[in-house]
Amino acid sequence: MDANFSGIPEYTYNVLKEIFKLDKTNQYILFYNSFGDFSRRIPKLEAANVKIVHTAYPNKIFNNILQRVLYWPKIDRLLDVDLFFAPNIAYIALSRLPRSILTIHDLSFIRFSEFYSPKRQMWHRIMNIKKMVKRFDKIVAVSEHTKNDIIELCGIEAKRVEVIYSGVGTKYRPLAPGDKDCERVKKHYNLPLKFILCLSTIEPRKNINGLIRAYGLMRQEYPGLKDYKLILAGVKGWRYVETIRAWHDSLYQEDIKFIDYVRSGDKPAIYNLASLFVYPSLYEGFGFPPLEAMASATPVISSTVSSLPEVAGNSALLINPENAREIASAMATVLSDAKLQGEMINSGLKQSEKFSWEASAKAYLNLFSC
Repeated sequence: MDANFSGIPEYTYNVLKEIFKLDKTNQYILFYNSFGDFSRRIPKLEAANVKIVHTAYPNKIFNNILQRVLYWPKIDRLLDVDLFFAPNIAYIALSRLPRSILTIHDLSFIRFSEFYSPKRQMWHRIMNIKKMVKRFDKIVAVSEHTKNDIIELCGIEAKRVEVIYSGVGTKYRPLAPGDKDCERVKKHYNLPLKFILCLSTIEPRKNINGLIRAYGLMRQEYPGLKDYKLILAGVKGWRYVETIRAWHDSLYQEDIKFIDYVRSGDKPAIYNLASLFVYPSLYEGFGFPPLEAMASATPVISSTVSSLPEVAGNSALLINPENAREIASAMATVLSDAKLQGEMINSGLKQSEKFSWEASAKAYLNLFSC
């Protein structure tokens, strides 16, 4: 799989990989459209009962004109399938013949449209999600919170929405001190000996500004923790300049470091190297990073909002993401208490074991067969 895949593409890859391991009977057709040569970026999902079908229209024409306006070609007829599964919201023209299933990862663009650029807001309005979801026989939500959002915001009956939790990859695990990957990643990203980690796109919804303020408060009120730096890992998203401004305004900007995108293969090591993982997001449909950190034996502080308490359970210290002082106090509490850290690590490892891609795949196969 392409090293830069993450988010929904990575989710789709992991679910399908496990489905194809488990089901050797049914025939699967994977469809994608791309005008350019995309084949090198397609992850290898080779199996005797799997084939890939590709159309080569320019994506803007295919999505905006053929699928959305002309409602052609009908993808299910093109592929001649009995069941159509869409792993994410997209313009899709379907006939009324096959059963159809759509996975929705979150509805933040409806719940908190202000978190998105005007261009993205316009795209979501044109997409008309509320109308789209009504065309599918079954909707999969990745958390109970997302299910509740779908029912409330899209007017879908509860019986039509199935919760299938996402998984955490087996690559996220505790690594031994001195592990060669840890040493390589530490050198590559020039990481300090002790650091608080946040791995997230730099955008308003992730509340990185609040974390920067909280870090400043912690440093002011707990001077004994001055050796702990703050590492902000993630690509720059919409309105990231506001976060850069918050960093410039911090008295501790020299101890706050941005390291941009972390390659998928480097993430397990960077979680292991972190003293503490903090995720003060304002909204998540599921929330992979806290789960990945827990599976990597790192104590986690996360938000009390949206789906995050479902994922973290009782294994993370939950905070109000809009209260910087509460975040600061939580960070100081964990970093100052070795016994608490050990308890959180053990509890986090047990919590992460509840989420696997195999379990997700089995739930999908059960849904497919209904």
